[in-house]
Amino acid sequence: MDALVKEYIKSMKLSMGLNTQRIFAAWDACSGAAPFTLKRFYRGGKLYITLSSSVIRNQLYFQKDELVKKMNAFLSKDELFTQDDRTVSFIEELILR
Repeated sequence: MDALVKEYIKSMKLSMGLNTQRIFAAWDACSGAAPFTLKRFYRGGKLYITLSSSVIRNQLYFQKDELVKKMNAFLSKDELFTQDDRTVSFIEELILR
């Protein structure tokens, strides 16, 4: 059944949107800043996050590398995340605004 679901996602070309949503879920789970997140945008390996609190943004700024590692580890364990999709893959850079 798992193989059928993955094949269906690939054939219907849903993996890009699903991967993006899984990346946003990884941000919420790993950062702890979901209540302060105003906007999320992902393109080309870069995750852009707009936060409502400058204090939270400054605290997270110094943890960017560790957050990227945590989010990628979260994604690698996620069964719904398609790792072979070239358009939406793992997070390479985190940009906080």
